[in-house]
Amino acid sequence: MNFIVAVSEDYAIGRNNDLLFSLPTDLAYFKEKTLNKVVVMGRKTFDSLPRKPLPKRTNIVLSSSLDLEDENIIIVRTLNELVEHIKFYNSEDVFVIGGASIYNLLMDYCERAYITKINVIVPADTYIENVEKKENWKEVSSSELIEENGLSFQFKVFENTKVKDLSELEK
Repeated sequence: MNFIVAVSEDYAIGRNNDLLFSLPTDLAYFKEKTLNKVVVMGRKTFDSLPRKPLPKRTNIVLSSSLDLEDENIIIVRTLNELVEHIKFYNSEDVFVIGGASIYNLLMDYCERAYITKINVIVPADTYIENVEKKENWKEVSSSELIEENGLSFQFKVFENTKVKDLSELEK
């Protein structure tokens, strides 16, 4: 399993239930990485999507309250159900896409993190744990600096050296 996210320098990801940045190059990167894959998200992230479900992806939503009949969405109510569903997929094809509580909960069960690191600090109310400060995460690649919409950013990939077993989540 992996996660993919765009963060500011202080690992902020959102404000007022919305993304902090709109970068076409980052959206293309997200699409490239997740197309024809499995995306795992919480209800608020699902609610914020401009197109529901994300096309050409298996959409899994972890929510105790979402009540929706859609053959293109798998709703799981518990972590046990989530583990039961994602174990049928190749772990490299599963991407956690938010929100913050889902990232923070599943981060250490992920093998890889695809992080768009934006070189700015902006007002925010939603943050995730900083993988750069965690001993088990190591940066393995970084793109050249990209400039877009007045912002500079890089695509960074981190690997988890101590991936937790998903069976531990089921407890």
